[in-house]
This record gives sequence, structure tokens and C-alpha cells, in this order.
Amino acid sequence: MKVYVVGTADTKGVELVYAKDCAIAAGADAVLVDVGTRPGKSVADVTAEEVAARHPGGASAVLGNDDRGAAITAMSEALTGYLLSRDDIGAVLGLGGSGNTALVTAAMRALPVGVPKLMVSTVASGNVASYVGPSDIAMMYSVVDVAGLNAISRQVIGNAAHAAAGMAKNRVVASAADKPGLGLTMFGVTTECVTQVREALERDYETFVFHATGVGGQSMEKLVDSGFFAGIIDVTTTEVADYLVGGVLPCTDDRFGAMMRTRIPALVSVGALDMVNFGSRESVPAKFSERKFHVHNAQVTLMRTTPEENRAFGEWIAERLNRCEGPVRFLLPLGGVSAIDAPGQPFHDPLADAALFDAIRATFRAGPQRKLVELPHHINSPEFAAALVANFREIAKAA
Repeated sequence: MKVYVVGTADTKGVELVYAKDCAIAAGADAVLVDVGTRPGKSVADVTAEEVAARHPGGASAVLGNDDRGAAITAMSEALTGYLLSRDDIGAVLGLGGSGNTALVTAAMRALPVGVPKLMVSTVASGNVASYVGPSDIAMMYSVVDVAGLNAISRQVIGNAAHAAAGMAKNRVVASAADKPGLGLTMFGVTTECVTQVREALERDYETFVFHATGVGGQSMEKLVDSGFFAGIIDVTTTEVADYLVGGVLPCTDDRFGAMMRTRIPALVSVGALDMVNFGSRESVPAKFSERKFHVHNAQVTLMRTTPEENRAFGEWIAERLNRCEGPVRFLLPLGGVSAIDAPGQPFHDPLADAALFDAIRATFRAGPQRKLVELPHHINSPEFAAALVANFREIAKAA
């Protein structure tokens, strides 16, 4: 397995060669990959032309582009194709500034979780969410710019190369005692439900609970795409509400995409679709000033969703589940979708819930692998948790 050292050799050639040499000195095989968008003589083992050829439009779509931003985006797509074609990646080490960081980390995110990824970057000291996303990319701040070798850059780049070499040479092996993985989504207001389900299934599965904070759902689906899970129980789909209404914890348009791609056994519900999340009360956009709110704490304000919004949620989710060809069960808790959506609670709103359920009934298409199950229970009730467990065991057995 090799350390793939990636960067723009037209401007960072000395630094990249140094990183490669350090990795080799640490005992790893190393390959230098050039992703520069200006072709020419290169010190790389894999030239920019070779990488660019992996672009769907061919090398000319990358190297013949005078727009630097467009060229970087195209090279990133080509690098993704190149890395995904390799079967000898022990680690990927990237070096560069903001442009190269965006280029290389986009390709890194396409690799499965567990493949070591380390990015030495001038922007690693700031908000790196857009670079890391739901992946396991390690960001190392370069301290000084990646612009020549000096006492600081040699130390930082050398440390990174040694780390990448160590990861490539010392892979973590799966334990024979590992159980099949099971992903679950949870919010504070669905904790009681998920806890009951987890406790009922953890004898047979290793459970991984993801806080439905936008990146939480993305992380679960990244692991689905990486083949980590035998199934998922996606109880808490509240990220859809934030995505469609404009909250601070949104999913992306690819929500449920991993289910479509992998056909994994999946149980889905509508947990916490009664709310959209904002920060402090003062942070809520003025256009929502007349809405119903519940202040969860000083940093979290919840806004009750309307019947119209719930109708949109139901249609959006059901339409995506209709594209899933694996075993899917969509369970509806007709007694309420969160801890604060129950009789006597601040977000109890039967009309809004009915709009959600009616939209799902009208949009969802049942099939041999896809079923809608309606239950008269609240989402946090023992009866609903038991139904989740029974339905998951059914689809997992059939998979």
C-alpha cells in the first residue's frame, strides 16, 4: 500500500518531493501525483495529464480551460476518478493553499471512510466543515504558506508525511468479534425511542447513533456508501425540515441517496419533523417572527412547522424513498413525532401532523420491497419502538 502525495507540482514541486521523500524514509512506498492545471515538465510520478485524462470529458476539459476556478473544479473531478481507480492506496497526503485544499479534499471525500486522508493546508486553522464534510479527513495547519522549504515548513510537512506513512503501514484490522453495523439517527426529542431500539438490537448489532444535526445524517450515509452498515434505522429525519424551510441543521439534496445506491435494508420514520432549528432566539430570521417557538436552551431555538411545510416534507421524503429498490419500511407514529409533539406539549398540532401523514400516504408507492406502516402510537412509546425492532428484523432477515 502506498502513500499518494497530491498537489500542484507546477507551484509546489519542491515541497511535494520533500513530502514524498519523508514518507519513503519512514518506510512507506510513495507516489507523487500532480494536479496542477498548467501542463508541462513535472517532477511527479503521475503527471497532471494522466490525472486529467480521468475526467469524463477527457484531459482537454481540465487542462484546456483558461478559467482557473473551472479548471480546479474539473481537476478535482478528474482526481476523484483517478483515486477511485486505485487499489493500492495506503494513505492520501495533500499539500496546498485554499484552491488545492478544495481540489484535493473533494476527491478525498469520495474515498471510503477508513482510508487515511491527511491535508496540510493554509486554511486548516479556520472553519473546515466545507472541506471535511462527513468524511474522516485530518486537517493539519501549515503555519507558514506552502511556498518553499524552511525550518517551519520542513517540520510540518515532514510530520505529516511521517503520519501518512505510519497510517499506510499500520492498517487497523477488523476484529473477528465485530458485529454487523447498524446506523440510527437521533435527536434529543427522539432519544427515548432510539434508546429502546438500540437496547433491543445491540445484542446482535453494533449500533452507531448519529445526532441529526445535518452533518450527522451525512456521516451516517457516508458510512452506508462505505459499506460499514448492514442496515439503518433512520428514525429522525428532522434535517429535511431545516433543508426545506431554512434552519441551521439541514441535510443536503442527497439525503436518502445512499439508500438508493446501496439498497441497504432501511427503516425510516418522521422523527422531529415538527421543528426547524435555529440558534439563539435573536438569530431567528425576521420573516419567522410570528411563528410558534420553543426555546430549548440559550443556543437552540425550535420553530414549530406548519401544515403546509409538513406536506412538503412528506412529499419530499416519500418521493425519494420511492426510488429505493432495497428493502424499505416507512413507519408513521400517528400519536406524535417528537417529545414535544404530544398532547399537552408545546408543539402538539394534530393538523400539522395530519398534513405530513396525508402527504406521505398520497405520495409513497408501496411495492414488494417497500411498505408503509401506520401505527397509532407516539414515536417515543414502547409500542412504536417494538414495531421498529420487529420491522427491522424482518427486512434484515430478507436482505
